Formats: sequence, structure tokens, C-alpha cells
Amino acid sequence: MSKVKKDFDWDLVEGKGFGGNYTTEQKEKMEAAIEATLNSVTEKEVVKGIVVSKTDREVIINIGFKSDGLVSASEFRDMPDLKAGDEVEVYIENQEDANGQLTLSRKLAKVMGAWTNIEKALEEDTIINGFVKRRTKGGLIVDIFGIEAFLPGSQIDVKPIRDFDIFVGKNMEVKVVKINHTNDNVVVSHKVLIEKDLEAQRQTILTNLDKGQVLEGVIKNMTNFGVFIDLGGVDGLLHITDISWGRINHPQEVLKLDQKIQVVVLDFDENKKRISLGMKQLQAHPWEALAAGTEVGSKVKGKIVNVADYGAFLEVLPGVEGLIHVSEMSWSQHLRNPQDFLKVGDEMEAVVLTLDRAERKMSLGIKQLTEDPWTKTDLLAKYAIGTKHKGTVRNLTNFGLFLELEEGIDGLVHVSDLSWTKKIKHPSEFVKVGDSLDVIVIELDADNRRLALGHKQLEENPWDTFESVFTLGSTHKATIISKNDKFGVLELPYGIEGLAPLKQLTKADESAAEAGEALDFVVTEFHKEERKIILSHTRTFTAATAEEVAADAAAAKPEKKKATKSADKPATTTAEKSTMGDIGALSALKEQMEGAEREQAIKKLEKKSSKKAE
Repeated sequence: MSKVKKDFDWDLVEGKGFGGNYTTEQKEKMEAAIEATLNSVTEKEVVKGIVVSKTDREVIINIGFKSDGLVSASEFRDMPDLKAGDEVEVYIENQEDANGQLTLSRKLAKVMGAWTNIEKALEEDTIINGFVKRRTKGGLIVDIFGIEAFLPGSQIDVKPIRDFDIFVGKNMEVKVVKINHTNDNVVVSHKVLIEKDLEAQRQTILTNLDKGQVLEGVIKNMTNFGVFIDLGGVDGLLHITDISWGRINHPQEVLKLDQKIQVVVLDFDENKKRISLGMKQLQAHPWEALAAGTEVGSKVKGKIVNVADYGAFLEVLPGVEGLIHVSEMSWSQHLRNPQDFLKVGDEMEAVVLTLDRAERKMSLGIKQLTEDPWTKTDLLAKYAIGTKHKGTVRNLTNFGLFLELEEGIDGLVHVSDLSWTKKIKHPSEFVKVGDSLDVIVIELDADNRRLALGHKQLEENPWDTFESVFTLGSTHKATIISKNDKFGVLELPYGIEGLAPLKQLTKADESAAEAGEALDFVVTEFHKEERKIILSHTRTFTAATAEEVAADAAAAKPEKKKATKSADKPATTTAEKSTMGDIGALSALKEQMEGAEREQAIKKLEKKSSKKAE
């Protein structure tokens, strides 16, 4: 039986309900006494509590507060043997919710504890045993202290890992290398544990490393320029050019990942820890296997392994290549893209042009497999002066064009040999590259490989006929093509051009004739050798001055002979009369003959023009 306090005042209890007779002051004292017996708690903290009871839905926990807290039973799934009286850690979410209930969380308590452990592990550089839950883009997800951390693929091992799935579901020792509190991200590394073990081994290798040393390594990475070899803690680069004496496009043609190979140390930089390795150097140079009978002039067979702008490389033996320059691919003088002749993989025969075994260089040619067209026995007869040919325009210059008559045979058509009637300043006014052109051989120099060709010479010189048509003083219809500061260029009949000084383009109304106008013009000068005709429109409606008549006469007879002394002697009156009569008759006869000649020349030109039109 419990002991009854003697001084307990029952009257205060039995009054107006329980405690109804207590004064306010007495109540405050009693509440203070009760509060003193309870723990003070702070929200957002992790505390220890005692399990009071457990149901299927909730676990009631006493943390020494004025009320017990409730935690969902699902948060204790990892503790199936949990019972009343057990001590657990919980997180105070809220001292008093809307129902006045203390809210606790074991899940958040575990998270807070995990982050504390993670931060401690980073600070103290301790090793953590994690569990690989799954793979993700670029690495693995590892569970440490209940927190998901990211393990990058580059931090799994010192060598590249190609299959991440082999680590899923396994435990792995890691170190925390980075914490991002903003995003609650944790980055861990397994590689740092391996590197420490390899550091001593790496130092041993670098200390004993020497040029020419043969080592065994494993291919850990492969690129288009070479492969990286793991030499046991230190990496070396095996460049693609040092893999094989033969030409390869990619290391994977002869090597594969994780393959063990022997290499020789070519060079190394101890400070930068760069090691250059070679593989082909462990084999004899293929030039030593080149047949002794191979010399200048001999033929070799091989395969095209590379095509450049300047030529192609023919592989005679693996590692033995010769250059076929583009100029040695064809007898044609026009250098083209080597890809027009050859492509990689082509198998062919070539002639050795130069050979240097000491320098391991060789130049080859394929045009030498065919006869030089300039040395053919029928060349002189085939391209004799006066023979007609058709060729293809290959190149245009300021002075003319180069015409290819056959492969290796080119000829020059000078710009002055393109047309009888038109003054061509540049060949592009007449033809373009790729056009076909009929020509006649003007000159042949086989020794110097020179061939002069003409196009206008296929027709007779029309200026012989023009001389009879465009006589001094004759009138012709012409169209003004253009004007410059000195002359107007005229289009005359039969495709011929003439010139008219600007002052001779004045019309009857004293206005200047303009380009595009078709007018009558009088021939004032005719120069056959220079192929030039000077005309005047003004002369069609004005009489020529004495000076102009003298100028016309001088133009007609530029080399007039001086009269002899005997011609200056006076003749008798009879003789004079007789002579004057003869002169008049002769003059009439001359005009008649010139008219007939002119008419005949016009008919000839018209006939030729009609043939061209057809």
C-alpha cells in the first residue's frame, strides 16, 4: 500500500472539479514543477528515444518530452525485431502539429546521420564500403550510408572500363571526393585507391626506363592516331606510324583492346611522364627485303595506299612505297587531279624512275608504260605543216590557247590566228575550255615538243577579196557597234569590222551618230596587211577636201615611186594630145575592169556567207 502524503489537501481536489479549488498561482507553480521534470527539445535535430509500444501502423516513442511521438511503422522495415524498450534515433520534425502531436521521423534521422558520416569521410579521407545499386549515364550509382552517390566511369579504374554492368550488385570500396550541398550530390572514386597502390610501381618503372628497352604492355585505349599502352602503372603512346612498316588507316586494323603486346621505348620525358613507344622497330625494315634486281628502269607491281594532291603512293612491299607524281601519270601536259587517274586500292604496274636505298626513297611512273607520243615514228607525217586536225581546248592565256590533239600532244593557237575579220583581244571571246576546235598545223618542232596551230588558216584570206569590195570611195551600209574617245567601231557586211574617227560620225543635221545606228559610210582608207578599214559617214553628204583627197591617195599608194627626170621633160603638142586621149581611154577601161572585179568579189563573199549560214 502506497504511503499517503500527510499534508495533501483533499479539499482542494474535491472542490469544483479536479483541481478546481487551486488558485492560479498554485497552478502555475505545479505546471513549472512538471515542466522541470521533462526534457526540452529542438526541432530539426536527431535525438534518441525509447520505444513505448508498436502497432501495425505506428510506433510510439518517448523522447522525454511532455508527449510521446508517433513514427510510421514502415520506417522500421529494416528492424523486424523491434520491441518496446528498444532505443532508436529519430528526427524531430515538429514539436506540435495541428493535433498537438509530436512528429518524429526515423528516415530523416538516418539521412542526417548519413550526411554527417559522409562529410566526416571527406574530411578525414577515409575509405567507405559502398554497394553498387545500378548503372547510369557515364558511371555507377553507389549506396553509402543510405545515400546514393555517383561514381563516374573514369573513376572506377585506372584503365578505361567498357562494361559497367559487371559491377552492379557488388560491394566496392570508395572514397568521397566531392560534395555538392546545393544539389545534395556526392561524388566518389575507386580509382584513387588503385592509384596509390600503383604510384610506387610507377616510380620504379620510370626510374629504370631507358631508350631501346623492350617492355610488355596491355592496350588500354585506342584512337585514330595511335594506342595507349599500360606498362604496369604508367602509360605510353604507340603512334599509328610506329605500329607497322606498312601503311594503316586505323590501329584497329592490326590491334585490339586489352591485347598484350611487346613494344620498344623510343623516347620519354621524365618530367612530363610521356613515353613514346614503337612496335614496328622490333621487326626488320622491309626495305632490306626489296629485291636486289629492282633498279631504275625496272618494273614493279603494287597497290595504291594513298592519293594526295601532288600524286599517289604505290606500296610495292609492306613498308616499301614509291611516289607516282601526277606529272608521271600521263603524257598530257595538263596536270590534273591524281584522283582522275587512280584511287586507293588500285593494283597496278609502274616503272622505277629513281631509287635511293640508303634514304629509302623511290619515285615511280606509269606513263612510261606507254610510248611517248612525241617519239612516235609517224609524228612528222601525222602533224606535217598544212595537215588539218580537231582538238580540245585545255587552257586559255592572254596570247592564245592550248589545244590537245591527243594525249600528250598539245599545240598553241595564237590569238592572232583565230579570225581573219575580228580583232580578238583574248581567246575567251572566241572559245572556252572544253570546246572542240578545228585547226591546221602551221609549224612543227618535234625536238622541242612545240606545235603551232592556226584556225583562221582553214579559210583563204578574205582580205584579198575585201580589197576589191571595199575600194576607196565606195559606200557601204554599216552599224555602229561601240564608241570610244577616238573611234567608232562599225559592223560592215560579211562579218568585217571597220573604224570611223569620231569627227566622221557627224550626221547631216550636225548631230553625232550613236551606237546602234545603221548608216551609210564611205571607205577612206584600206590597209590589207593591217586588216584595217577606215570609213566616214560625213563623206556621204559632203565633198572631200583637198587634204582628204591627198590623204586618200597616199593611203591607196603608200609606196609611190618618184618620177624620173625624163618624165619631167616637156613633150610635143601632138604627143601630148595623143597621150591624153590614151589616158582617158585607159581610165575608162580601168573603171570598167575594177567594177567587174568588184562585182565578182561581192558575189564570192555572198556565196561564202550563204555557205556559213547553212
